[in-house]
Amino acid sequence: MKQSEQKKIRLKTSKEINDKLVELGKKVIKQLKDYENPSVNIPLRSLSNVYFDEKSRMLHLGNKTSDRSYLNLSQSKSFMQTMLVASKLREVIKDGSHFGLRQLFYMCKGGIPGTKENTFDDQSESDIIIEDIEGLLSRLREEIGIFAISKGKMSGDLKIVDSGDKIDCGKLGSSGYGIPSIVEKGIIDFDKTSVDFVLVVEKEQTWNRLNQDRFWKRKNCLIITGGGQPDRGTRRFLHRLNSELDLPVYVFTDMDIWGYYIYSVYKQGSINLAHFSENAAVPDAKFIGVKMSDVEKFNIPKSHWIPMKKIDYKRVREISEYEWFKTDKAWQKEFKKLSDFKHVVEQDVLVAKGLDFMSKEYLPFKFDTKDWIE
Repeated sequence: MKQSEQKKIRLKTSKEINDKLVELGKKVIKQLKDYENPSVNIPLRSLSNVYFDEKSRMLHLGNKTSDRSYLNLSQSKSFMQTMLVASKLREVIKDGSHFGLRQLFYMCKGGIPGTKENTFDDQSESDIIIEDIEGLLSRLREEIGIFAISKGKMSGDLKIVDSGDKIDCGKLGSSGYGIPSIVEKGIIDFDKTSVDFVLVVEKEQTWNRLNQDRFWKRKNCLIITGGGQPDRGTRRFLHRLNSELDLPVYVFTDMDIWGYYIYSVYKQGSINLAHFSENAAVPDAKFIGVKMSDVEKFNIPKSHWIPMKKIDYKRVREISEYEWFKTDKAWQKEFKKLSDFKHVVEQDVLVAKGLDFMSKEYLPFKFDTKDWIE
C-alpha cells in the first residue's frame, strides 16, 4: 500500500473518531445547559456481560451498560477522568500523533484545584478509562493512535510494509521482527508470502530456540510469540494473518492450565477484552501441545515434572466451567487428566532431550500425525 493510501486511511479513521468525541462532548454540554445530571453510558466489561457466541465461536460483550454520572459521589471522579481522557484524545487526534499509554497517564495526571485529590494516581486507572472509551466509541485504541509495550516477535518468509518501509521478515536474524503495538491497515500492510501456516509459541525462549533452528524455513511457516500472555498487538497481528492471508494457526504452550488459557485467548478472545475479540480472535486455531499424551509418548521423565499448586487446581475448575470449554469433550478430558496427573510439564523440557529435538522430532511428529485439539 502506498504512503498516500495509508494516510487516507488514517485521516478517515481519525475524522470518524474525532466526530464521535465531539458528539460526546456536545451531549454533556447540553445536559449541563438543561440543568441535567451529566452522564455517559459505558458498556459493562465484566464476566456477567460476556458471552460465548456459538456461531462466531468467540467471546462477545453483551448489551449491559451503566451510567457514569457527575452528580454521584461514587462516580464523579471516574466521570471526570472519562471526560479528561476523551479531551486529551481529541487533542492528539487533531495533532496526528501516536503516543503511549504511559504518556497518556502523565498527560492527564495532575491535582484537582481546591482538593487534595489527583486526577489519576496510577496508570491502571487511565488504562481502564481508555478501554471504557473504546466501548463507548466502538473503536479500538490502536485506531486512535495509542500504543502499549510491544512483546510479540515473528520470523519467517513474509514481506510487509511497516509505516512505508519494506521489510523481509525472513532476513532479520536472531531477533526476528518485533510486532508493534499498532498493526492496523495503513500502518502495517502485508506484501507477499508463500508460507503454509503460523505456529504460535507461548514463550519467547522457545521461540528463540525454534528461530535459531530455522524451524520456520524447514516447515515453511511463520513462528510467533506473544511472550506469555499475549499483548493486543500480537493478537491483532495474528488475526490479520489468519483472516487476510488465510493462514491456519497452531498454538504451542506448556502443559498447564495457564498455557491452556493462553491458547483460548488466541482462539476465542479474553474476558476483559471481549469487545476486542472480533478484531483479534482466531476461532479456527488448533492446540498442538504440550498435551497429556506427550508425557508418555515422548518419555518425559518424572524428574522434569513440576507439582501443581492449589491455585492451579482452582484455575482448572474455573476454566473448565467456561462456556467455550464446558461442552468441549476433548478439553474436558484434558482438564481431568491434568488434575489427576497432579503435575505440569513446560514446553522447555523438550530441549532436555536434545537442543534440536523440539524442531526436528517433536513438532514434525505433531504436524505429520495431526496430533492436535481443534
